[in-house]
Amino acid sequence: MAISKKLLNDGEHVVSSMRTHPKALFVPLLWTILFLAVGVAGQTLLDDQTLAWVVWGVALVGILWFAGRPFLTWLTCEHAITDRRVITRWGILTRNGSDVPLHRISEISIEKNLIDRPFGCGTLIITNASDHGKVVLHDIPRVEQTKLQLHNLVYDISGPGRRDEA
Repeated sequence: MAISKKLLNDGEHVVSSMRTHPKALFVPLLWTILFLAVGVAGQTLLDDQTLAWVVWGVALVGILWFAGRPFLTWLTCEHAITDRRVITRWGILTRNGSDVPLHRISEISIEKNLIDRPFGCGTLIITNASDHGKVVLHDIPRVEQTKLQLHNLVYDISGPGRRDEA
């Protein structure tokens, strides 16, 4: 998925564009299965049809809240690395975003827990020279390659020895 061209400045090019790894949808999928099981159990075990419809209504609300909302959040979250900055946009009704200029990045680190390793994803932590200090991007696909790519871009901007001279 590509970041919108209208978010880019003149002459700025997208180096890498990604969304959160689909692994983030595993728990919402489990919630969907659980609520469907509750609905089916209510349908088969309850003699009162009205009460069975109430159970299905509760199951539908549960599916929408615990599975539909996280899916929409996953669907609307975008990350991009350009030749000038790291762009992050997310949100369903209210769009939020953060931009970190590459020249402000002071450290790039990753975290990969036991569940992340088989999927090849992880958390990318970008420390910058701002008041906020860190940008944490969870479930980034190919996080190690993304980190190396970001390191190379930061190095290209700062150049050898330039960071020490500032």
